Amino acid sequence: MSTSARVRADACPGVFATHDAADGPLARVRLPGGAITRARLGALADAADDLGDGALHLTSRGNVQLRGVTRPGLAGRLSAAGLLPSPSHERVRNILASPVSGVAQGLAAALDKALCAVPELAELPGRFLFALDGGQGDVAGEGADVCWRDGALLLAGGDTGLRVPAEHAVAALLSVAGAFLRTRGTAWRVSELPDTGPLLKGVPGETGEPRKFAVNPGLPIGPIGEAIVVAPVFGRLTSAQARAIAKAGDAVVTPWRSILVRGALEAGTGLVTDPGAPSLGVSACIGRPGCAKSLADVRADAARVGRTPRVHFAGCERRCGKPAREHVDVLATEDGYLVDGAYVPVGELTETLATLAEKDSAELKGQQ
Repeated sequence: MSTSARVRADACPGVFATHDAADGPLARVRLPGGAITRARLGALADAADDLGDGALHLTSRGNVQLRGVTRPGLAGRLSAAGLLPSPSHERVRNILASPVSGVAQGLAAALDKALCAVPELAELPGRFLFALDGGQGDVAGEGADVCWRDGALLLAGGDTGLRVPAEHAVAALLSVAGAFLRTRGTAWRVSELPDTGPLLKGVPGETGEPRKFAVNPGLPIGPIGEAIVVAPVFGRLTSAQARAIAKAGDAVVTPWRSILVRGALEAGTGLVTDPGAPSLGVSACIGRPGCAKSLADVRADAARVGRTPRVHFAGCERRCGKPAREHVDVLATEDGYLVDGAYVPVGELTETLATLAEKDSAELKGQQ
């Protein structure tokens, strides 16, 4: 994308600068690395009930959003809970980290602290994204501007050839971010720069041959050791579900709209725990009535379909919340949907997506 296309102001929402959605102000709360303590999760659940629509909406960057925040006091509540360590930096604390990697999670906390300590980095675009991948390849494919992957330094998903030990990872990521800020012009993302070479000057590390790394996005739903990965339908976590998770223990919100719960979760929460659940393959933007730009109630339509390939329903061409990994694009029109560009009436969506799912399954079997 040409940097000349970026003529609008960066309007990524935060807590102090909310987005005026059709259902009221929307506030985005950054959770670096997705990590959240049980106490802070409880504070968010209370805020959702008292000030918003009663739910926490998970994002594709491992953050949470509160919708319909029509009553005052959110910033004060979140500050008291420790969720706003630096008001000036709150919109730039965009950090992904491998949920099950202790190294990546530890580096995420260190990066967040170091980032907030550099005043000029508060001017980063709200879309600039850091990632720390422990070698699993899970968050390395999520479109980060700069990513440390178990020693390798990646820019916009591509390996630079630089190798940086863990003890220098934070310094390397902040060096790239600072260089981007000085040279970006009107660009919001590293991928928009014509030349990324200047971003690497002064980065601590050793130069080697760039590699092509495999990516393995996602985290399997179900038990992982003493923890469990669960998913709220369409990423909408009710305050009651949030409190159930908080009762179980600390958690990690993933960029795949799931949650790694570090404890025993009680039954009957309504959270998806079955890795074969059809809803896991379907994501959707908020749609009507929450978004004035949406041409359809996409979540209601998505909920009516049965077996599908991995799909994302979008109410308009902005395609908010679309996953980074491969998926079928289901875009609302005035009287139906475009499924990967082909028009399908609403009444034929279920059959069309089921056919695509069968085709994908047959192709997968043919490759085995």
